[in-house]
Amino acid sequence: MRLPKIDMFVVGLAAMVGLAILWPEGGRTGGLLHWDYVTTYGICGVFFLYGLTLAPERMRAGLTRWKAHIAVVIATFGLFPAVVLAAEWAFPHLLPKPAMIGFFYVAALPSTVSSSVAMVSLAKGDVPVAIFNATLSALLGVFITPALMAWYMQTSGAPVPLLPTILKVVLLVLLPIIVGQVARHWLAGWAKAHSGFIKRADRAIILAIVYGAFSNSVHDGVWVRNDPSIVAEIAAGTIALFAVVYTLTIAIAAVLKMDRGEAIAVKFCGSKKSLATGVPLAPVIFAGRPDLGLIILPIMLFHFFQLLIVSTIATRMSKAADEAPAAQTAPVAETTISTAAADQSR
Repeated sequence: MRLPKIDMFVVGLAAMVGLAILWPEGGRTGGLLHWDYVTTYGICGVFFLYGLTLAPERMRAGLTRWKAHIAVVIATFGLFPAVVLAAEWAFPHLLPKPAMIGFFYVAALPSTVSSSVAMVSLAKGDVPVAIFNATLSALLGVFITPALMAWYMQTSGAPVPLLPTILKVVLLVLLPIIVGQVARHWLAGWAKAHSGFIKRADRAIILAIVYGAFSNSVHDGVWVRNDPSIVAEIAAGTIALFAVVYTLTIAIAAVLKMDRGEAIAVKFCGSKKSLATGVPLAPVIFAGRPDLGLIILPIMLFHFFQLLIVSTIATRMSKAADEAPAAQTAPVAETTISTAAADQSR
């Protein structure tokens, strides 16, 4: 029996949590290493790299597939929040408030980019549609995610100051993306040639932010005040959330009578969430909250389980497509996937 390949980025996330438990002083705000500066500049670095590697021409091939685009946007920013709100209404005291905030934060985040494209390609789905929708989702998320969180926090009695948050998003997120896009004029070739280095730098910054978030939570005693079983409960919740939304995307694709390729793109792009956006954006939206570690735990676990589940589904779809007679297999548009499409951190 072949063992599943270990995702070293997931191992790194677990290692950062462990380091924060053992040595929170190094990563807490105002601590020995002044890690808050690393976090602040790291946020800018992540989104600069995103802007630098974002190739607008990759979106053009799937531009006209409007049914798929609408379906993915509705699933990403509509179905996800609706499912979480319904669960919170049905089970109002199941999880501590920071964990519920974390679940709605998962729901408010955009879809992944590279891993969605990679999984759609593996399943022999419509890659141009996946590229367009995953990229569009990430760009929309810069505006929609803070707005959804501001609304949710306002209704839950823990409001986020909207104008200061928008200003931070513009300065730490949107501006670095724009600078990265401008820098593509000179650095596009370098970025393509050094995609491996960019991938490692991107992941290193995310790991540093995770270390800082959990260090603050450990230092403030957040984990002492909560039962250790909370991790298992959140893990179960993330699996249930993925299963419900994935099932709903199947229904949407069926109602809209999409062909096989489009349906795969909608199911994968519409049911996945971006850790690479969620972790850097969290300190901007939830600035100063010592329970940030508990808030981002749902997206960390969701990231792990979505990769595990979707890769299994995609592999089975690929085998089914190979075994099906050519006459019964719907034609799927092909495109060249950049090296970044293999990066499953986004």
